[in-house]
Amino acid sequence: MGDGTHQEAADLLLGAYGSRVAVPPLVQSHPDLDLAGAYAVQQLQVEAWQRDGRVLQGHKVGLTSAAMQRQMGVDQPDYGVLRDDMFYPEHHPIDAGTFIAPRVEPEVAFVLGRELRGPGVTVAQAAAAVDFVLPALEIIDSRIRDWKISIIDTIADNASSGGVVLGSRPVRLTDVDLRLAGCNLYGNGDLVATGAGGAVLGSPLISLAWLANTVGEHGVVLQPGQVVLPGSVTSAQPASPGDTWSAVFAGLGTVTARFGRNSA
Repeated sequence: MGDGTHQEAADLLLGAYGSRVAVPPLVQSHPDLDLAGAYAVQQLQVEAWQRDGRVLQGHKVGLTSAAMQRQMGVDQPDYGVLRDDMFYPEHHPIDAGTFIAPRVEPEVAFVLGRELRGPGVTVAQAAAAVDFVLPALEIIDSRIRDWKISIIDTIADNASSGGVVLGSRPVRLTDVDLRLAGCNLYGNGDLVATGAGGAVLGSPLISLAWLANTVGEHGVVLQPGQVVLPGSVTSAQPASPGDTWSAVFAGLGTVTARFGRNSA
């Protein structure tokens, strides 16, 4: 598949961001698109965002649970980027019209204190690069109609990124065992899902090392101050205008996201 076709797919997805109208699966409109091509489509969007003045503030890892990997027919996670305009203040109403079909996922967010340059990064080196962790709610979204996504679709669509809300209580890695840190996810006050950090590849730190090594093969370095979302500890839950979602992590505290009205 040539660069022109990659650009065509990227333009379809960029158009969906602007119109808030999802597009059919890329596996239908671009059946020859493979994994490498899907990441090329993602990168073309990243370059377009940067030309428009957006700043990359971090990265995310998706498909970190065995169940999701089986569903997608893959044996490893995928990744995307976090732009500066994807970060929303905790407790402040989020314009639900920003998204097409948002879902929320509770995650442990890493904030890096030093760079991570792969390949060859070990889990120990990944841990040493973390300044602190925060409880987080990732808002995933899909520019693909009705969330009918394949691995090709979600990679091309920036790993189905939408937004992120960070908690405000920094915690050092030495003060919490991320593998065992349990999480309760509440939607409008009701307990909706539970999980623990071990659901993320056995440990969120393994996910961080995987990301550094994978993007490092393409010359990307994880930078100090960047936020890394290593993967959800529960299944994703659909969010609607007016919803309030809270994740309570043992040892990390609470993070809350409020969805306001749909301006669109």
